[in-house]
Amino acid sequence: MRILVTGAAGIVGSETARLLARDPRFDVVRTVRRRPEPDGGPPTVGWVMGAEDPPARLRGPWDVIVHTAASTRWTMDRAEATRANIDTLRAALALATGRTRFVHVSTAYADGPGPTDAPGRPEYDGFRNGYEWSKAAGERIVTDSTVGDCVIVRPPLILGRRSTGMISAFTGPYTLFQALVSGLAPAVVGAGDGYVEVAPVDEVAAALETCCLRPGGGRTEVIAAGRDCLTMGAFLSAFLDEINEWRRQRGREPVPFPPIVAPDRWKRLHLPLVREHLSPMQMRATDLLEQFEAYTAMRRPFEPTFPVADPAQVVRASTRWWADQVPRRAGHPTEGWLMAP
Repeated sequence: MRILVTGAAGIVGSETARLLARDPRFDVVRTVRRRPEPDGGPPTVGWVMGAEDPPARLRGPWDVIVHTAASTRWTMDRAEATRANIDTLRAALALATGRTRFVHVSTAYADGPGPTDAPGRPEYDGFRNGYEWSKAAGERIVTDSTVGDCVIVRPPLILGRRSTGMISAFTGPYTLFQALVSGLAPAVVGAGDGYVEVAPVDEVAAALETCCLRPGGGRTEVIAAGRDCLTMGAFLSAFLDEINEWRRQRGREPVPFPPIVAPDRWKRLHLPLVREHLSPMQMRATDLLEQFEAYTAMRRPFEPTFPVADPAQVVRASTRWWADQVPRRAGHPTEGWLMAP
């Protein structure tokens, strides 16, 4: 079975290509944006998707295309999100035939905010950011395409491997880890009893492998904890328990549990009082808090088709791995802000 994995330098793509390459049934080829470097893995082809014609080696035919190439940056405007996530998707679809199974990695947030979640923005057609908007548009493109067999896979926030916490890059939730440890985040904007969905990257890859083998039929798969989902308070407790044990072993002071401030209260009371007094670094931290609002105030967990068990264990393993890889950041003295409760 010939399988093409796009975006194989990314968190999900690298993990998925590694897993698929271990199976002798699969002949795997990877694409990356930059000039590929030998790493002992499957063949790798450099391709700037959406901006260049595909190299001859990528023109197939392919039994399966696993499309993971994307930008997950929440601050993209529509033009940036179109180039990063829609143009690249169209380029991948152009490599498929009527006999290709197309496995498209979307996001669990592609339905947009619910009526009690953080509100959407009109410039993104009701979605909360350019990332969610582009992923929702991508799903429509896939389902409307002429690909013979497609499946859409929706992961939530992605952390490291379940057993070790290992992950190829620290993005998304890891920026919140750093902000909490440093004290740059004066609070978490969200709801203490709201839900935070996370999944380990190795289980995301395993779900994609399953989808490679199972007829798609246009279905949508959701990777999530569902009824076992962590609340925001439980997520923070799992992180702080682990990071503070790591810090205790090294003689560092513990990171305090941050205030959890409701989004409307943060925007109406706290932010207007302090904005004009913020340093550039503190301003970036407040922008970060606003970006996380959509993912720390969910009123309902997702309904999974690939359930994630014990997400607190995933948070703990990921925290330990992060701290071991960036010990100076993880051990940084926490310099908190003074805030009214």
